[in-house]
Amino acid sequence: MKNVIIIPTYNERENIKILVPIIFNIIPDISILVVDDNSPDGTSTVVKEMQTHYTRLSLLSRSNKNGLGPAYINAFKEVIKDPEVKSVIMMDADLSHDPKSLNEMIQKSDKFSVIIGSRYIQGGNTIGWEYWRRALSFWGNLYCRMITRMPIHDCTGGFNVISAKLLRKIDFSKMDMGGYAFIMQLKYFLYKEGGTFFEVPITFVNRTGGESKISSHIINEGILAPWEMIMRRYK
Repeated sequence: MKNVIIIPTYNERENIKILVPIIFNIIPDISILVVDDNSPDGTSTVVKEMQTHYTRLSLLSRSNKNGLGPAYINAFKEVIKDPEVKSVIMMDADLSHDPKSLNEMIQKSDKFSVIIGSRYIQGGNTIGWEYWRRALSFWGNLYCRMITRMPIHDCTGGFNVISAKLLRKIDFSKMDMGGYAFIMQLKYFLYKEGGTFFEVPITFVNRTGGESKISSHIINEGILAPWEMIMRRYK
């Protein structure tokens, strides 16, 4: 059985050159799938060059940039076709998620179906965020937890290990949210499918290169998302 890390990218040329070697140095037998949305900076070209050295590195090239949610869904569908895949790992390309946490998170996945790299449990932290963004994220996660009743503290965090068996139960055609709202919606679907959750504390480090993908649209969608999720028919 194998574990696959999915890394969505858009203009992450410099970061992906750093991140991929670090991951393989820590876990040589891991598989990585980079999902690139036709990055103008040539991110996909860099990945293709690295494939000559890393045989477990794959690339899924998409023709357009249409959001985090569609990129992940596209990748999920491809990865879970392989019956040998045990766990699917979500990870950002911008170096905000420390690969050193991977081993502990993967080990915990033997007992739980969803492992969350959490900023909001004891031992978790964020570094490099302005006060307004730190407050927005903290209260936004509390807000989501109170409305959805999910038994987790970090509803929007993008560093997660998910059982492929559980992921195969999800009807992706019903997922229509983007940005951080997509991550909330995914966790809500996993929760409704009976997922068992465990949170591992992580230190989230704000990106030092490239541009942040956060926008007012993403924030507004995140405010409405928890209410939309609980008011819709799940199945």
